[in-house]
Amino acid sequence: MKKIALITAGALAGGALTISLQALADKDTLGPLPLNELRTFAEVFGRIKQEYVEPVEDKKLINEAIKGMISGLDPHSDYLDPEAFKELKEGTQGEFGGLGIEIGAEDGAVKVIAPIEDTPAQKAGIQSGDLIVKIDETPVRGLSLSDAVKKMRGKPGTKVTLTIARKQETKPLVFTLTRAVIKTKSVKFKMLEPDFGYIRITQFQEHTTENLAQAIETLYRDNKQSLKGLVLDLRDDPGGLLNGAVGVSSVFLPKGSLVVYTEGRVEDAKMRLTATPQSYLRGGEKDPLVQLPADIKSLPLVVLVNTGSASASEIVAGALQDHKRAVLVGTQTFGKGSVQSILPLGNAGGIKLTTAHYFTPSGRSIQAKGITPDVIVEDGKLTAADNAMRVREADLENHLGNPNGEDKAPARPVRRIEPPKEDKNAPKGKDEKDEKDDKSDVNPRDPNPKTDFQLGQALNILKVQQILSKKTH
Repeated sequence: MKKIALITAGALAGGALTISLQALADKDTLGPLPLNELRTFAEVFGRIKQEYVEPVEDKKLINEAIKGMISGLDPHSDYLDPEAFKELKEGTQGEFGGLGIEIGAEDGAVKVIAPIEDTPAQKAGIQSGDLIVKIDETPVRGLSLSDAVKKMRGKPGTKVTLTIARKQETKPLVFTLTRAVIKTKSVKFKMLEPDFGYIRITQFQEHTTENLAQAIETLYRDNKQSLKGLVLDLRDDPGGLLNGAVGVSSVFLPKGSLVVYTEGRVEDAKMRLTATPQSYLRGGEKDPLVQLPADIKSLPLVVLVNTGSASASEIVAGALQDHKRAVLVGTQTFGKGSVQSILPLGNAGGIKLTTAHYFTPSGRSIQAKGITPDVIVEDGKLTAADNAMRVREADLENHLGNPNGEDKAPARPVRRIEPPKEDKNAPKGKDEKDEKDDKSDVNPRDPNPKTDFQLGQALNILKVQQILSKKTH
């Protein structure tokens, strides 16, 4: 046991010494090695190897130790084994092998939110509201969403069988699908009404900026080259790639405007990103923003945010708010104001490490605080209990403090619009009852100002801006 302890301590000390020497070369000394702590680690390692109830591989113990070391730093740093590292890259690139189904959880079951257009799922006839009962021979009830996703994803060309329960069908439906390369677009759009467009960004991926540019061009073309206002929906957008956030902001801001700056311990972590191609393009890419209509820089704009708007979403919202380019509508954002760098490792895995804080153009830190909308509008479908259950950055264990010393939401003057209270005693008409009965058949992702109170208020604000603009002229 002493030999194991000495060998392990020696290996760890050697690794730490290598790091220390590299750091010294960068003039950033790590300080003396914590030999007592390394001896304790080696002793625990040896005890587990000798006395744990079942044999444990050295690889598993070391991997778990690395995970614990990194995850204990803050909620967003993580160790990625080779499989997790591959999945992360697929997620940011928006391309993977699968069926093309957006799913959610409902009462322990996996429900189809919507099939993605032109995918095996849509072509086979999978519908919104379907409940997935089995994936191949595995019952779905009790599986986590991530486990269900893993079972449906796989190598393109391979087959998977889904057993579906559908409303008004007496027997389960069985679909055998062939996996294909799924290319997801993070940007969805439509005309809400004549002259008023809607764009939703679900996540900031590699191609988000060009997808947004294509959406704007299509909206202008469909509305005879003229728009009077635009709603940019960032609700429940968890963030993603930083250059995507800079690109989206650059669509609406004057060229050269400061979008975000970052501060960290190493020089590479200190950046000032502006509305210029150098800040949002990757090497060799063509600038997708050069063909956009010139008036997109002044088009009346409302940005929708909520508690689920985090990280890159908050960068966009903060930049547009600081430059007084848009009216922010919704509820307080998540409050994730830190930057994670993906650092590859020699084992084909990597680490996601927090390396900097980011700040809005006016110097605000969003960390553990979030962005306060200009107009507070609660989601009319959520109860007080629902809102209380929503988690923000400040609720997470080991979250970083606000570098400006402001962990609470800023006291800024805002307007508040309350959703109408439902009169439970009011008689319900036939249409309303039918609408409630058919709720499971409607794609909840389809934007509808009549049923989405926040979106309805955003559209009203655009119309008021249009009226005021005419009066000014």
